[in-house]
Amino acid sequence: MNKKLRKAVIAGNWKMNKTPAEATELLEAIKPLVKDADCGVIACVPYVDLAAALEAAKGSNVAVGAQNCHWEKSGAYTGEISADMLTSMGTQYVIIGHSERRTYFGETDVTVNKRMRAALDGGLSVIVCVGEYLEQREQGITDELVALQTKIALGGVGKEELKKIIIAYEPIWAIGTGKTATAQQANEVCAVIRATVAKLYDNASADAMTIQYGGSMNAKNAAELLDQPDVDGGLIGGASLKPTDFAEIVKAASR
Repeated sequence: MNKKLRKAVIAGNWKMNKTPAEATELLEAIKPLVKDADCGVIACVPYVDLAAALEAAKGSNVAVGAQNCHWEKSGAYTGEISADMLTSMGTQYVIIGHSERRTYFGETDVTVNKRMRAALDGGLSVIVCVGEYLEQREQGITDELVALQTKIALGGVGKEELKKIIIAYEPIWAIGTGKTATAQQANEVCAVIRATVAKLYDNASADAMTIQYGGSMNAKNAAELLDQPDVDGGLIGGASLKPTDFAEIVKAASR
């Protein structure tokens, strides 16, 4: 992390977990543990939990986000949610292009960009995910692939809009597997992302960009990962459902 240049942010991705009542209980447990955080703290919850989470987070330093949004404002898109629907509730953030959306639900680089555009136009801040499969890493194309995903995701995004975007590097082989990229591997790819932003915009924009690591960061490995100069936070899966573990990660980002 380099807090002189950019903000550190820890975001929890709750995935398909917790009922509204359970979401309230979890946030009530998390809030006192992170109230003194010197970093951004976000909880990205299932759609059905948004109302409860927004109510529970009132008056706290925990922002609330959704886990996806559609690229259209309305229409015949059964099961989808628009950015305007999210902002009308008071939702502040949305995750776009998570590896599970890409792997299980046919998300592509093109639809990630379309959702990004809709989210920004709808007033949301975006956590956009990029990352490679194990086979792609073994083929030695991680840097090229992640740079390409970043370029496509940011297509049509103005320099001022970058202030509302966080990029999360998520090696797909490390999502939910317990495997984690080494701190050096994570930093190398985050640096590639930053260099790509610099080429697309300029060095100042790249220096200001918050880039998270999202591959099984937990209470034990967070400090080492966050010590890396280009890792500015984490998009946390399983550990975000455990208040004390999540608080340890926030603590590591607050140093």
